[in-house]
Amino acid sequence: MWFKNLQIYRLTAPWTMTSEQLEAALVKLEFAPCSSSELQSQGWQSPRGNGMLVHTVNRQMLLQLDTEKKLLPSTVVNQVTKARAAELEEQQGFKPGRKQMKELKEQVADELLPRAFSIQRSTRVWIDPVNGWLVVDAASPAKADEVFKLLLKSLETLPFATLRTERSPLSAMTDWLAADEAPGGFTVDQDTELRATNEGKATVRYVRHTLEAEDVRRHIAAGKQCTRLAMTWSDRISFVLTESLAIKRVAPLDVLKENDTSTQNDDERFDTDFALMTGELAKLIADLVVALGGEEQQKKAA
Repeated sequence: MWFKNLQIYRLTAPWTMTSEQLEAALVKLEFAPCSSSELQSQGWQSPRGNGMLVHTVNRQMLLQLDTEKKLLPSTVVNQVTKARAAELEEQQGFKPGRKQMKELKEQVADELLPRAFSIQRSTRVWIDPVNGWLVVDAASPAKADEVFKLLLKSLETLPFATLRTERSPLSAMTDWLAADEAPGGFTVDQDTELRATNEGKATVRYVRHTLEAEDVRRHIAAGKQCTRLAMTWSDRISFVLTESLAIKRVAPLDVLKENDTSTQNDDERFDTDFALMTGELAKLIADLVVALGGEEQQKKAA
């Protein structure tokens, strides 16, 4: 159940809401499948499928946002509309006008919508009241924004901010490669991306390739900066750090997979995995923030 991608946010005030209070707030926007006339439906779903919208282990909270979208390709709508327009022209003796075509297209879309295929995706959210983190398992900030939009509708207020560090990941990753030295507790792996800062944006990618220090330095000297860097933390978790401070391709290593869960049932295994994941990722995030010079201090107004 490990998160694959981490969009990381800082809770800017102590989290005081209990699981029960959060549950009561989320239930107002509980997920329901699309009706026959809806293109999309979004809402909170039980992470464990047991009806509870908030799953809590050791004060760590897990939420799940579900999104269902109906697929109604414009090519299909246009094709059916064209056929209907031809029938209409034959009946009335002249081609439908612009307004008539617009109404015809809307009518066709309404008729086809109940038969459209739908896809459903889930986005998981981890709230860490102990260390003050809010983490969304999403590959892009746009997907995380969907979570916050619904959270704000549910809670009315949510004290959070994007995590910002004193050193930018772009600058730090470039310096680590130039010095051929990773920060304490981390090692550099074999995937990286270096991109030029000029208009051409020339890019060099290493994929499962040993990073030769001299080659990398040559690219940096030519004006390229590191935008993505594969790393391992404490020989326990591998990941890719991006220039936007997102953590991608999170993977626990063998040392974390050796925990014997053979005597546990599914619920116990899930809770064990969740406790392990949140404990390890909280340490990883804390160490990464230190490696990036600590959290950015808000400048006081003059």
